[in-house]
Amino acid sequence: MSIKNFVVKLWTNIKLLFGNFPASVKSAVYLGVVITENIKLFVDSPMADICTAIIPGQTDDRLKDLLRTALPKIVTSLKLIDNSIVATTPQQALKIAVLNLQTLDNNIKNAFLHTIAVMVSEIASDGKLSWSDGIYLVEWYYQQQFKAKK
Repeated sequence: MSIKNFVVKLWTNIKLLFGNFPASVKSAVYLGVVITENIKLFVDSPMADICTAIIPGQTDDRLKDLLRTALPKIVTSLKLIDNSIVATTPQQALKIAVLNLQTLDNNIKNAFLHTIAVMVSEIASDGKLSWSDGIYLVEWYYQQQFKAKK
């Protein structure tokens, strides 16, 4: 079997798997991809609240609050913020992380963004999505659904 055939079969199986997941998991993967894409596209703007800029408006308020707390912890744990820098607000932490992401080589930046998407999806799924499933589902969703809509 060629690698191309293997990848096609893999994507097909992931699509079938994704279709069988509960709506909450599908929504969590969507949210992880959208927030990460918004981080990637975010440019320092006059907006005071980066969280408002990157979290989709239709997201449940409880989940927004959870993500406002979790996102700074995620970027800190990924060392996108130097430990010597004290960010006093979640917005400040995210702005520093975005600035640091912008300085990275594209391959390294993409690895960080993928990790952020998986971590956000895990949090948004309320424990229904594992790390290993998230890796494949986020990548499949981004490649096959999100980019296809652009």
